[in-house]
Amino acid sequence: MNNCLSLRRHNVCMVSDFFYPNMGGVESHIYQLSQCLLEKGHKVIIMTHFYGDRKGVRYLTNGLKVYYLPFPAFYNQCILPTIYITFPLVRNILIKEQITIVHGHSAFSTLAHETMFHARTMGLKTVFTDHSLFGFADASSILTNKILQFSLADCNHVICVSHTSKENTVLRAGLDPKEVSVIPNAVDATMFVPDPTKRHPGKITIVVVSRLVYRKGMDLLAGIIPDVCQSHPDVQFIIGGDGPKRILLEEVRERHELHDRVIMLGMLEHRKVRDVLVQGDILINTSLTEAFCIAIVEAACCGLQVVSTKVGGVPEVLPPDLIYLAEPNDQSLREELERAIADKRAGRNVPPFVAHNRIKLLYTWRDVAHRTERVYKRVADLVERETKERLSRYYSCGPLSGKLFVIAAVLNIWFMCFLQIFQPSQKIEITPELQRTYILKSNANQKNSKEEQRSQKRTLLECEDSLTNGTSSKILRRSNRKRTKSKKEL
Repeated sequence: MNNCLSLRRHNVCMVSDFFYPNMGGVESHIYQLSQCLLEKGHKVIIMTHFYGDRKGVRYLTNGLKVYYLPFPAFYNQCILPTIYITFPLVRNILIKEQITIVHGHSAFSTLAHETMFHARTMGLKTVFTDHSLFGFADASSILTNKILQFSLADCNHVICVSHTSKENTVLRAGLDPKEVSVIPNAVDATMFVPDPTKRHPGKITIVVVSRLVYRKGMDLLAGIIPDVCQSHPDVQFIIGGDGPKRILLEEVRERHELHDRVIMLGMLEHRKVRDVLVQGDILINTSLTEAFCIAIVEAACCGLQVVSTKVGGVPEVLPPDLIYLAEPNDQSLREELERAIADKRAGRNVPPFVAHNRIKLLYTWRDVAHRTERVYKRVADLVERETKERLSRYYSCGPLSGKLFVIAAVLNIWFMCFLQIFQPSQKIEITPELQRTYILKSNANQKNSKEEQRSQKRTLLECEDSLTNGTSSKILRRSNRKRTKSKKEL
């Protein structure tokens, strides 16, 4: 309790196009990190676009406040890039919630980039977490990298989920490596507990839990399924997930008559992922690019042996005895999968609960929150950049694009002045702070209830003795001073 209060309290706005009810690695990261920061006594809100009927303000566990903004998704769950249209509403929320740090997530998120841009115009500190890897050759990557360079040119600090991701982001955005930290993802070990009784006796079950898209290597998976099923009559596949490549996998299942050995579950809710994982013996990940891959951590936490392509930050994630690494091609994947099956038959794999206990110590969300908290402290201590320096950073982004970025930044400054005239920040009503009271009270009840009970009991005994000796007034004054001191500490 005292440790939490001794640290500087931050008012943080997590912002991304990707959040609940949409489910994925980014969504899980934002939610779990927010909960741990709330537990540490910080104020945290989340800003995203609306999903279906989920609009306005909603409250999640522990009073986590979520703003579902009235901006529709344009493409791939992201809003239409407009820059200026989002400014009035974003400014209003940041002021009324008294936000000090804006934390954007995902290079794909339009809302994250625009909100960080507006926050820097308002003089707020910004942090960005990059969850993906990108190339440098194709048109899509070139465009995305240029947008990322513009967004991070004035960002105070960047977080990547692996060292490979850090190298990739530094090269793509032209950043100083000193301004980039590495904080990996984590897993809630209490949710992903092994249950060997759920496995299929007499069979070896290979599980796939992924979005069925090209980037996740579904073409590689479609190439190895028939050969593995032909070589091992007791092997079956359970595939959870959906996407455009589902048709390809269903065609393979139809062509080779594997309906009873290749089970397609479709889209999975995150709360049901563990129920699928515990049925398996081996998880296979065929991704062509991956910054971290939280799915293999969840699988290892459930006691599965992992076979994965050796791409991106995957080699950094698990210890060598928990993962078989293969090159991203059919032959290498098939060989490593054969090794995993042979080790399973011979009983050479790591026992499920041993693997679970190791992962539980390696990756925790509280550790992620602690390291993120240190980044916030570092950012909060930075001297605010002058407008001239900000424009200079944008200008250095390129001979043509740099000039366009400067124009965009200047227009945003003028727009802020316009908004300040017609909607002064002093007239925006500040939101009452309810979260901090709730968390401090719950922490106090959990951590200090026994100490308070003992203290109160001692005080009552002293008062009883003092009444007999005629010195009750002194003891009562001393008791009041103790209670006042306790309230100040809280």
